[in-house]
Amino acid sequence: MTQVADYVLQRLSEWGVGRVYGYPGDGINGMLGAFDRAQGSPEFIQVRHEEMAAFMACAHAKFTGEVGCCTATSGPGAVHLLNGLYDAKLDHQPVVAVVGQQKRLCLGAHYQQEIPLDRLFADVSEFCQMIVHPGQARHVIDRAFKTALTTRGVATIVIPEDVQEEEAQPSPPKSHGSVFSSVGWSRPRVLPDPDELRKAADVLNEGEKVAVLVGQGAAEAAAEVVEVAELLGAGVAKALLGREVLPDDLPFVTGPIGLLGSKASDKMMRDCDTLFMIGSSFPYSEWLPDEGQARGVEIDIDGRMIGIRYPMDAHLVGDSKETLRALLPLLRRKEDRSWRQKIEQDVVEWNDVCERWAGQHFGKTINPQAVASELSSRLPDQSILTADSGSGTNWWARNLKLRDGMRASLSGTLATMGPGTPYAIAARFAYPDRPVIAFVGDGAFQMNGMNEMITVKRYLDRLSGPAPFVFCVFNNEDLNQVTWEQRAMSGDPKYPGSQAIPDVPYAAYAEMLGLKGIVCSHPKKIGAAWEEALASDRPVVLEFKVDNEIAPIPPHIMKTQGKKAAKAALHDPEKAGIAAKGMRQKLTEYAEHLPGRGQK
Repeated sequence: MTQVADYVLQRLSEWGVGRVYGYPGDGINGMLGAFDRAQGSPEFIQVRHEEMAAFMACAHAKFTGEVGCCTATSGPGAVHLLNGLYDAKLDHQPVVAVVGQQKRLCLGAHYQQEIPLDRLFADVSEFCQMIVHPGQARHVIDRAFKTALTTRGVATIVIPEDVQEEEAQPSPPKSHGSVFSSVGWSRPRVLPDPDELRKAADVLNEGEKVAVLVGQGAAEAAAEVVEVAELLGAGVAKALLGREVLPDDLPFVTGPIGLLGSKASDKMMRDCDTLFMIGSSFPYSEWLPDEGQARGVEIDIDGRMIGIRYPMDAHLVGDSKETLRALLPLLRRKEDRSWRQKIEQDVVEWNDVCERWAGQHFGKTINPQAVASELSSRLPDQSILTADSGSGTNWWARNLKLRDGMRASLSGTLATMGPGTPYAIAARFAYPDRPVIAFVGDGAFQMNGMNEMITVKRYLDRLSGPAPFVFCVFNNEDLNQVTWEQRAMSGDPKYPGSQAIPDVPYAAYAEMLGLKGIVCSHPKKIGAAWEEALASDRPVVLEFKVDNEIAPIPPHIMKTQGKKAAKAALHDPEKAGIAAKGMRQKLTEYAEHLPGRGQK
């Protein structure tokens, strides 16, 4: 007898699902038996925690463009999925979650592990439905995938234990109430109104200082973005989720924007007279032009999101690539290239500042900026880069320069701790022949990254190989990003009771599991440590002992934040180091303009 669970997996395969990330439990016993019988089509990937399964499904969607899939048992397993599913929801990634439920007979009886899953998943899901009849499975699965793809969001399928083990009905009975659905979906062409296109072209043609901001929505429109920037003499800043849209070696790419951004991006936004946002919902108004300073044009495929970050003069609701192709013939090349020349000079100066910052070491401690800077020139072609949320994200954003063909992502909108490691694992499963490198803080690695090294151990034969697979851990014994936020946003000194974390031998732990572990604690050995890690044919935990007193200095310091940071410094347990190192970093930034610099 073919069970409903067998049919569910068959239908997932028909939708192109090759692997499902999950953790077992009795609420999905029927599904686990079906996975066994499926013989790897699709494959069940056993992770250490359901949250990691959801992160991996999200990462699969981000890096492949396919629907990511995860599974969990009823009750607590279902609850554990939520954070990873919210990561997918907020970053607009198509993910389908298949979740177990208690038997239909006991529902409503306050039974063990009975949670009203329709309510639990109501907010995170664009579609959430429980299968209560075998003939219902087909259309619920089909609608889940069609919804996830159409809305670029989460769809949740709930299957009670007893339904999983009933006899499948691939073709529902031909009776009133039956629904006959099909596998299949195609991306629509979404183009804005022609009159709005002409309005947008007028705004962009009239602007003398055009600034472009791209996000992940521009990922498939790289060539068109470059052509627009060339015609308009514009610079291009990148939101963190848009890091991979354009390579950083293009002279007019100003790099990241915002608190973690570059001074070149900041100057461009502060001086521009026209803002062109493409596929981005970057939310921080303090890093965008002042209201009234610039006219605006925006492209977004979601009309609900158009013109809600900056007041726009033209609202182009459409696919970025298709819209730019329609817009390009209407644009005129700007003959005055002085704005572009200024931007390119700012980029050169910023890159120089970053290199000089990274080159500063205080005693024998490692400057964390140097960890990223030393890797940047050594990055293998076609690398996939992931980052966790923490102070290391600053250096990932600023000091790593992406080349053409490289991929990069992180938890953008949710900005949760924990996804850097599972993102990297999912990327390696999807692309076993490509280099994968994760930047992870010690806090995030303690939170869940260390556990997922056991997942790496379990699949070591598949995750090893000639292409590097490296987990770079910043060991500073501090929840460093929040420590700096306490100082700058709340005016409070570091509170060791909440911020200090234990020093753990991460590399030794990796060695214990059969992985490769490398420890680097001296500034002069950073490059050699990276070269050893990149040459390994086993997954590597590369542990850097880094200085926790190097501030992630923003492109410009807000007056209120400066006052609060100064107040916090009066009583901070690390005030002496912070003051000395912060002053040296700021002096380095301005050294370009000191008399005699560059003279012999």
